[in-house]
Amino acid sequence: MPARTRQAMLDGIDKTPIIVGGYSDGHGGICPMLAAHRNGGRTSFATFAHAWDRYTQADGAARRATERELQTLRSMLEASIEAEEVVGQGVLGEAVRQHRCTQESRARREEFDVEPLPELEPRINRRLRPERTAPPARDTPVRLTAGT
Repeated sequence: MPARTRQAMLDGIDKTPIIVGGYSDGHGGICPMLAAHRNGGRTSFATFAHAWDRYTQADGAARRATERELQTLRSMLEASIEAEEVVGQGVLGEAVRQHRCTQESRARREEFDVEPLPELEPRINRRLRPERTAPPARDTPVRLTAGT
């Protein structure tokens, strides 16, 4: 989820009763995605809703989220926002940006700057491995004798 949506969801779970197993319960309770939407995180993210319902073991009937479920959601959102901010700063952030830039550049180059394949005819008659020669000579001959 985008960081803006995660922050909006955090704001929403602090302001609104959160439910599991539905979009809204008709009594003021809403799902975390609707809470995010109402707080400026205008993102549709159905996979989050499915994961939230699986985590809370929602059985199809809307109910209020427990304090434990809300604390887990809050912790995960805060940790993901913090991790993104840390990676975005300092030496590590710069290294990550350079790496991503290199990956994107390589992908564009491979997709758009394709060079024609070299002529294959000369390769057909060329051996891929050098020919094998006789085994190396031994300095001393090996004698086999019956047990002594």
